Amino acid sequence: MPLTIEGSTTAFHLSVAGTSVVIDGSGPGVPTIVHWGPSLGFVSNQQLAALVGSLVPQRVSGGLDVPAYLSVIPQEAFGWQGTPGFTGHRRGTHISPAFRLLSIEFADVDGGQRVSFAAHDDVAHLRATGSIHLTPAGVLRQQLSVTNTGSSDYEVRSLLAAVPLPDSAVEVLDTTGRHLRERNPQRHLLTQGSYRRESRRGRPGADATVVLAAGTQSFGFEDGLVHAVHLAWSGNHQLSAEKTATGQAFLSAGELLLPEEIILAPGETYSAPEMLASWGDGLNELSARFHDEVRSRPVHPSSPRPVTLNTWEAVYFDHDLDRLIRLADKAAALGVERFVLDDGWFDGRRDDTSGLGDWFVDGDVWPNGLSPLIEQVTARGMEFGLWFEPEMVNLDSKLAANHPDWIIQAEGRLPVPGRQQQVLNLANPGAYNYILERIDTILDTHDISYLKWDHNRDLLDAADATTGNAVIHNNVDALYRLMHTLKNRHPGLEIESCASGGARVDLGVLEHTDRIWTSDCIDPLERLTIQKYTGILLPPELMGMHISGPTSHSTGRTHTLPFRAASAIFGHYGIEWDISTLTATETEDLKAWIDLHTSWRNILHTGHVVHADLTDPAMDLRGTVAADRSAALFAYSLTASSATYPPGKLTFPGLDPDRAYRLHLCSIYSSLPGNGQSPLAWAEASLTGAPLELTGRTLAHVGIPAPVLFPEQSILIELHATAS
Repeated sequence: MPLTIEGSTTAFHLSVAGTSVVIDGSGPGVPTIVHWGPSLGFVSNQQLAALVGSLVPQRVSGGLDVPAYLSVIPQEAFGWQGTPGFTGHRRGTHISPAFRLLSIEFADVDGGQRVSFAAHDDVAHLRATGSIHLTPAGVLRQQLSVTNTGSSDYEVRSLLAAVPLPDSAVEVLDTTGRHLRERNPQRHLLTQGSYRRESRRGRPGADATVVLAAGTQSFGFEDGLVHAVHLAWSGNHQLSAEKTATGQAFLSAGELLLPEEIILAPGETYSAPEMLASWGDGLNELSARFHDEVRSRPVHPSSPRPVTLNTWEAVYFDHDLDRLIRLADKAAALGVERFVLDDGWFDGRRDDTSGLGDWFVDGDVWPNGLSPLIEQVTARGMEFGLWFEPEMVNLDSKLAANHPDWIIQAEGRLPVPGRQQQVLNLANPGAYNYILERIDTILDTHDISYLKWDHNRDLLDAADATTGNAVIHNNVDALYRLMHTLKNRHPGLEIESCASGGARVDLGVLEHTDRIWTSDCIDPLERLTIQKYTGILLPPELMGMHISGPTSHSTGRTHTLPFRAASAIFGHYGIEWDISTLTATETEDLKAWIDLHTSWRNILHTGHVVHADLTDPAMDLRGTVAADRSAALFAYSLTASSATYPPGKLTFPGLDPDRAYRLHLCSIYSSLPGNGQSPLAWAEASLTGAPLELTGRTLAHVGIPAPVLFPEQSILIELHATAS
């Protein structure tokens, strides 16, 4: 409820879904968030006034006479000496705006609560507006904008949203990586100063962090107070965790702008990408809020996620119609629901050195066009999908020869090549209209329901070839507009965001796409980590998880089908493997895994994802618990040799503590895999039809013995609540 403290100044307590946000509008600048985290329960107006009043910063010796607030947009003009929330200038002047509050309003919004504000600097002639929205999922969303109200141009250099951290936040978690090894975790202490993560790649990048989190020492998935932010943007960005000498700690996020990338003419507005923030007692709870938020979007896929076969690792550039039809025949027999033809179908594309940009069906490879394959695929009851890389161009292409000015480049020189390709400037109207027309025509001409949209290199020297101006921001806007237009013209079209695998994973692009390709690495051992930390932000139905061939094409490791299939089962399931030559037994085994996934798919793609904090780092236990906690599917994997022999216990988070559950070794197993020397009681009982029955509380705190497995093996365990 809002509270009037002194006439025009107000305070608010937003309280939704176990989350409280207390906002103070009585400071000298824009509003301040003085609490964000666990629910405070009922707070009277008197108590709210007392809370806000008690948190006024204290003056100390050697400091400023008026101590600074950590406002939503921290400002140097009011004494802030950390990283400012806004920077810019008007031809070198008005470098330190002082936004003073004009208005602040509270509203109930579709089950959530929102405070909106407007502020103005009458000297710098700038207006700032902001929205602080606590959603029904308990996620805090911040949207900030700045408008030039003056008579001359103003350059925006940064506009960062900030949220406070509690004093208990002493450790930072983020992710980093590379191609084929995205989103691996790293931790360090949050000390005084700023820890900053940037992307200057024109896309988030394989080394980007999907969230920046800070929490109690050694916080885990099951416990430890932790807060995290994500920026919904597909271009250059900056995230930081900062602690000042006055003890104020906060997280911030915003777009990383290149010089003169945002020049506001009089009356123009820059709206920063939206920041989403979640908290939890452990990463499982924090993640659940993000998942609930993502699933509540109007654009979130509502139909079951079709089991997908992608042809890349099956055939690469060898596009032979008979071979592809054999692949489609086998896929349909296995229960595959979507067949995707990958790179190699268009003019001049015999390898990755030529053809990009010439989006016409290659008549030499496809003398009768794509229709013969598409008709065979759809006749077998599968959807057909097609690979594109619309933002890229090979120099060995008609497009590059005819329109070199459409290629992003600085000072008349081409950037260092990446994968033998350069980047189109979609902000150029000619390039944009050409790509739109080519994709639109292909979709009009063929029965295609799905695009795999790839982006296989980072951007360098990202300038317009004609003007020399920076183009990252405008290209991201053009990308979003292009995808939006295609979806409007082709209702039901789905798009996958692939970028050298997982180099463009963010909620900005996912407003226009229906899943991400989690990584080009399908090695199940590598995927366990990649999927675990991608899943802090994204629910599994948005993450492409495929069964690879027996030997990984990216690591050379060889794994059994049960390990490969179990590692992928929770996500948007698929196959990346030449299955056309499988034996009858191999076919039967693979079909059993696909049937198992589809039988659990509704729970897997609507339930709560949990990870257990086991003491042995070689033991990995993860699962999905049904939204009503009536059932759960867990996967236990041994990633290396265990510290003890036999290994330790498995404890199961996320279950209803007061309900009893029957434990079943998943029906796909006829016996317990591994190298156990004697029967394991609970597994043997499951196989003989007398499953163990324990409460969720017992399973969480006592657990059951883990089976002895060989390294790089896994088992699936089903749990079903009893009727009582």
